[in-house]
Amino acid sequence: MKLKSALIPSAMAVLCVTGAQAECLNFGEVAQLMQNYVAMKPSPNIAKLTDEEGACTRARFNDLLSRQFGGKVVGYKAGLTNPAVQQRFGTNKPVWGVLYEGMILPNDVTVQAKFGARPLFEADMLVRVKNENINAARNPAEVLENIDQIIPFIELPDLMVENPGSLNGAGVAAINVGARLGVVGEPISAPVFSEQQQVMLQALAEMAVQVSDNTGAVLSTGKGSDILGHPLNAVVWLAGALQQENLRLRKGDLISLGSFSPLTPPKAGTSVIVTYQGLPGAKPVQVNFRPPVFPGQSD
Repeated sequence: MKLKSALIPSAMAVLCVTGAQAECLNFGEVAQLMQNYVAMKPSPNIAKLTDEEGACTRARFNDLLSRQFGGKVVGYKAGLTNPAVQQRFGTNKPVWGVLYEGMILPNDVTVQAKFGARPLFEADMLVRVKNENINAARNPAEVLENIDQIIPFIELPDLMVENPGSLNGAGVAAINVGARLGVVGEPISAPVFSEQQQVMLQALAEMAVQVSDNTGAVLSTGKGSDILGHPLNAVVWLAGALQQENLRLRKGDLISLGSFSPLTPPKAGTSVIVTYQGLPGAKPVQVNFRPPVFPGQSD
């Protein structure tokens, strides 16, 4: 996807908050972060942030992201919902970011392997909100009653900074949880009858999620319960987190539930296929990474 040119004065302060004492990034630093996002250039590492500092920075960054993507919010992403991924970023709780219309790509799309400054891919899943009662959902069963689609999804996040491993959980939140692109598969209609809902709830928890490449090699595996014990628990958490900032899920919103697989860098000339074994009606979702133009070129 081609983003608009960033209208950011070159005189803005360079992003550099590597000291021991962090604070909300100022407007100049966030503008530089946005400029690097557009240029797909790694930004300097962000110092360890508190939750409040991460939320403040995310709000400032999203103000600029919204302008780049035309302003239309299509949903939200829950991140760090997998304990293994939480451990990587030194936290024990999820974070959230905003999804914009231009981020969502169709199944079997081809993108460049270097689609961001620090591009990665992961097996994920979307659900679509059916009505606003979802904001009061307390468990996976109540979430399922208030969604109308379950959608296979490969997220293509961008962790943006020179050393993503330096980010803590609040730092991940500050960069909008790395939201950049994602590839949607064929939606599954959420069941409306109680017996079918029980089958779907069990299948979502027990499904085997497999990531493979175009040679058939298995790159990683996961299971539904890797996300907060049940993937729909991510929606319960997200609704509560949004309400703390006076936001609500609305009909039609897409919700990214998090990662069933390790965050993995893409390789030019390969394809990645994600399957959801044991999930009724689920078909594979695929993304292709453009082959290098010249032999030996990485992208």
